[in-house]
Amino acid sequence: MRRTGGQAPVRAPAVRDGAEPASPAVPVWPGASTPLGARFRTGPDGVTGTNFALWAGGAEAVELCLFSERGAETRVPLTELTHEIWHGFVPGVRPGQRYGYRVHGRWDPWTGARWNPAKLLLDPYARAVDGEFALPPEVYGHVRDWPQQHAADTVRDERDSAPFVPKGVVVHDDDDWSDDRRPKTPWADSVLYELHVRGFTMRHPDVPEELRGTYAGLAHPAAVEHLTRLGVTAVELLPVHQFAHEDHLLRRGLRNHWGYNSIGYFAPHAAYAASGTNGQQVGEFKRMVRALHAAGIEVILDVVYNHTAEAGELGPMLSFKGIDNRGYYRLAPDARRYADYTGCGNTLHVVQPQVLRLITDSLRYWVTEMGVDGFRFDLAAALARSMHDVDMLSPFLAVIAQDPVLRRVKLIAEPWDVGSGGYQVGAFPPLWTEWNDRYRDAVRDFWRGALPDVREMGYRLSGSSDLYAWGGRRPYASINFVTAHDGFTLRDLVSYDHKHNEANGEGNRDGTHDNRSWNCGAEGPTDDARVLALRRRQLRNLLTTLLLSTGVPMLVAGDEMGRTQHGNNNAYCQDNEIGWVDWSLLREPGWRALYELTSRLVALRRAHPVLRRRAFFSGRPQAADGLRDLAWFTACGTEMAEGDWYAPAATLGMYLSGRDIPGRDARGDQVVDDSFLAVLHASDRPVDFVLPGPPWAERYELVVDTSREDQGRPPGTVHSAGTPVTVPARSVLLLRVATADGGRSADGS
Repeated sequence: MRRTGGQAPVRAPAVRDGAEPASPAVPVWPGASTPLGARFRTGPDGVTGTNFALWAGGAEAVELCLFSERGAETRVPLTELTHEIWHGFVPGVRPGQRYGYRVHGRWDPWTGARWNPAKLLLDPYARAVDGEFALPPEVYGHVRDWPQQHAADTVRDERDSAPFVPKGVVVHDDDDWSDDRRPKTPWADSVLYELHVRGFTMRHPDVPEELRGTYAGLAHPAAVEHLTRLGVTAVELLPVHQFAHEDHLLRRGLRNHWGYNSIGYFAPHAAYAASGTNGQQVGEFKRMVRALHAAGIEVILDVVYNHTAEAGELGPMLSFKGIDNRGYYRLAPDARRYADYTGCGNTLHVVQPQVLRLITDSLRYWVTEMGVDGFRFDLAAALARSMHDVDMLSPFLAVIAQDPVLRRVKLIAEPWDVGSGGYQVGAFPPLWTEWNDRYRDAVRDFWRGALPDVREMGYRLSGSSDLYAWGGRRPYASINFVTAHDGFTLRDLVSYDHKHNEANGEGNRDGTHDNRSWNCGAEGPTDDARVLALRRRQLRNLLTTLLLSTGVPMLVAGDEMGRTQHGNNNAYCQDNEIGWVDWSLLREPGWRALYELTSRLVALRRAHPVLRRRAFFSGRPQAADGLRDLAWFTACGTEMAEGDWYAPAATLGMYLSGRDIPGRDARGDQVVDDSFLAVLHASDRPVDFVLPGPPWAERYELVVDTSREDQGRPPGTVHSAGTPVTVPARSVLLLRVATADGGRSADGS
């Protein structure tokens, strides 16, 4: 449908559900334009009330809508306008009050204007949200079922959406966090653990049933004990901002489980609260953070500022689209459409000052008032775009770099988006760390025998200096991971060659085809003892490789005990046993042993600074004896020459010297440690690996052998240098340098 000059936009007939809401006289004082959102405070003459402030650029009028406990609506016009911010102080409005906005303006989709006062809109700064998002036709700004679908988004829907959408809640926050102690774990010492607030505890037998799947459940001693015994230093929580479920999922009886569909950037997702949703979720989230901090565990949020739950021109009108569509979103040259660098239908226009303010205000709020310690930015390249291209001098990155609060917390980029030029691994500025998918791919390919040589593994094991050794960046710029929420679990990675996403209802078309997995000889469940033993060995290999690599390791909840999603590599809509951690696995000896090995490897990493270096290796001799901080060996016990890196090989020896660690400890003393030799062997046949002799070592003590099913105690065997040691097929040996009498070497701590 085209709009001709002078033609009024087409509108559907008005349909009213019930009586017109009454609007009794409510006093509204001018109030203040800052801060944005709803803030309970003391106003003039000591009168308490709430100040409301909403940025709505280009709007013609704004109505504040207050809702009683029974749902009756009172509309209060906000008449004060300061720099495109509509504001007013309403005496007597207290915490717990539910509210929303109706914003008036032109309906002109051809120029991107989509104001529709029939739609109740969520305050972008709402600190709590009460109610679930359903998606009936009434919540769409256009007539969703218009017969000519190609023009449906141009036809304004006049039906009232208020009965069908959640409301913001006024929250009073007077918590100063004086009793909280942030762990402040240095990046180099960090071990991340990605988990889902709901999925982590839904099946935990020691968490009370009424607390499972909630912030309080994650704060329960039984959940915290698992994290502390495992030894992780930080949890990276899948999105906890208020989010909505997509229409196509609701139609199939499914829900968005992961939460990458944000609509409220200040509000903890209400469905994860055990204590209530009328503001109680805020306090419950804070208590969870305090409990984790008390256990020495930092809290990192996975945040989705690149797009919102309103999708494209055919998506619902929940908040931003009805407040100022052109101000909040990047629009295409045809302003009816949206620029989509996210694959989700829209992209927030971060170059716009008010959008940038929204994001930074939100980040600071979660740090200063909710106590979190950092953020992982979903599709961060979309945030780093200027007008079109990814720009590492973009306003977003510049603002973060100079912000006195945000530049001090942990910042993790998912360094890509789906737009042109969006793949930016290794390109983010020094303040940032990055999810390193090149690490993931190299490690997966090595252990399934798909690497043509060992060059890539050399870089990934030693901190990815080819990607990060510039601009003052450090090895901990690399977040090393083998699995993440998106893709196979670790167990499925060694059990399936192909994805099995039929439960998602999309004909197995969703999810990536590029899994770099290997089923070890049988697809999925099997009774073949040899296949099962090989799978468990491969799990040990992958976890050992991850935790011995230089950089910051990230584990995924349940991988340490063999969690499976039954081959589903895109379980974003599986809010059920597929997407939840199965704690019964810990009762099975084989999976319990995997957990114990993971815990022991984390403890080994924590005990040895040579495994968590703060500076890149030099690879050059540091003393007259020719010993270097890092050396690579072939199976013959000789140092690798240039040609060895390019030759087909399945075996790699990595020597880490503990006497050449740059930097000093807190007292100014030189950091020294044991030296280690790690031998990674991905062939299906054993190999005799000659242990390097002097000056590297005289003797070696075996610390880890992944060929062993029972990893409850360290092997402890001592081998003489210069002699061959048999490395079993597909296994890792970790050996510590020892002196002639079997003790630690002189360069040990």
